[in-house]
Amino acid sequence: MALFKRGKWWWTDFSINGVRYRQPVRDERGQRTKDWREALAREKEIIAQVQSGKLSAGGHSFARLAFSEAMGRYLADRLAHLAQRSVRTERERLKPVCAFFGNTQLCRISTDSVREYIGHRKQQDAANRTINMEIGILRRMLKRAKRWHLMADEIPHLPERCDVGRALTFEEKARLLRMAAAKPEWDTARLAAILTLNTTMRGCELKGLRWRAVDFMERTVTVRRTTTKTDAGERSIPLNQTPGLQSFNCGSGLSCYWASLNWNGTSSRTPRVRAGPIQQCR
Repeated sequence: MALFKRGKWWWTDFSINGVRYRQPVRDERGQRTKDWREALAREKEIIAQVQSGKLSAGGHSFARLAFSEAMGRYLADRLAHLAQRSVRTERERLKPVCAFFGNTQLCRISTDSVREYIGHRKQQDAANRTINMEIGILRRMLKRAKRWHLMADEIPHLPERCDVGRALTFEEKARLLRMAAAKPEWDTARLAAILTLNTTMRGCELKGLRWRAVDFMERTVTVRRTTTKTDAGERSIPLNQTPGLQSFNCGSGLSCYWASLNWNGTSSRTPRVRAGPIQQCR
């Protein structure tokens, strides 16, 4: 363990468990220091961080990267853990962060600079939830660089709106479906609306619906993991009177319906179907 000077600045050079750490000593703002007493105190903190696992040789090398370069590595690593759509979302969220920090090294990003970024985004009228998502990605990158613990307690989580909107009333649902039935070319959208109103299926779940997921005997439709957003989204939904007998045109005329579609039970994709007038929405 040793402190030495390079020009005007203090550096530290020490080894722990055979791994050598050689780096400039920085103050709480992330700036190199000329003060010997401060350098001595900061060196002890650096050694404690290494011993507690908060600083590693790998994290140290990642911390030296410019934000734009570190962002590329971060996204490449996330490919193995996220769906393509989630990766695209993170890439979109990183655009304003990269535009702000640009070529700044991760080790130079301080509490003040993150607060400045939050203020900058608020001036651009960004929503609190959007800013929190962007800071969340920045947090993951700084954690990998072993820098987030230095500012974690100083970066507030902005308050977000907790309202989830309002459910449509029966009259509003009926009016929506009457409007959807006004034009023949809206028929597919009308049928999708009927299924959505009665099964609570997401858009991606509805688009991924296949005949093999529909059980007319048990009157259920099964949402598979491949078509839903999360593991919790995989579920079996009971069909009520409206989607079960109207959207799928079941009932006494079921055999005629299958014959008109020329369906033999082997097709995997859900064909377009026609529905009779809706009687009720539950």
